[in-house]
Amino acid sequence: MKLALIGYGKMGHAIEQIALNRGHEIVAVIDINNPQDFNSPEFASADVAIEFTTPATAVNNYLSAFKAGVPVVSGTTAWTEKMPMIKDMCANHGATFFWTSNFSIGVNIFFALNNYLASIMAKEPQYSPAITEIHHIHKLDHPSGTAITLAEGIINNHPEVTSWTENDTPAQQQLPISHKREGEVPGTHIITWDSPVDTITIEHKAKSRQGFALGAVMAAEWVKDRKGFLTMDMMMHDILSPVIDSK
Repeated sequence: MKLALIGYGKMGHAIEQIALNRGHEIVAVIDINNPQDFNSPEFASADVAIEFTTPATAVNNYLSAFKAGVPVVSGTTAWTEKMPMIKDMCANHGATFFWTSNFSIGVNIFFALNNYLASIMAKEPQYSPAITEIHHIHKLDHPSGTAITLAEGIINNHPEVTSWTENDTPAQQQLPISHKREGEVPGTHIITWDSPVDTITIEHKAKSRQGFALGAVMAAEWVKDRKGFLTMDMMMHDILSPVIDSK
């Protein structure tokens, strides 16, 4: 498969190595110094572009890739207020786009566990939830996209939690999210359910960027022959359904 990389930082380098190890070809690399290469024949030849950049540049990157007719797999967060426009591009203008707040397979299992625990806690009002996310000092946005996805999972499964906040003194029915930036931490997410008598904690701790990079390449492989607006839930269903159906 021919891949283009948009963003060539630490994640871009990790994705490149895994893609090459899996037999793929990198036909274009676009970073801050060569945006004109969106118009190159090399970029247009890509089956899929994998994008990890910044919230300020992500949407323009998507639009440039769509203009070249190249599907996009993206893990950039903190831009999703413009998601309706991207969905419209997929529905009405032939674009193909895959986005998730976290490509780690382990994190997506963690999402499912979080949803299930929140549905149990809906029947146990003495417990109140909180989320803490910890990332490397280079991550500028907060809370992380993964933390927001976790918060949305709790809100969707617990009727007494209606919104999330980064305020230190949350209002009733608000889920507090706190963030820390430390060293080169790839990503840690901790969910606590606290009551007057005990605390229940679940945690996902990434050991390196390799899990995220592998998930992004797997997503590109899955996207190659598909069209439209695509999600990690769709991909996980395709991966897991043969296993589930065989039981």
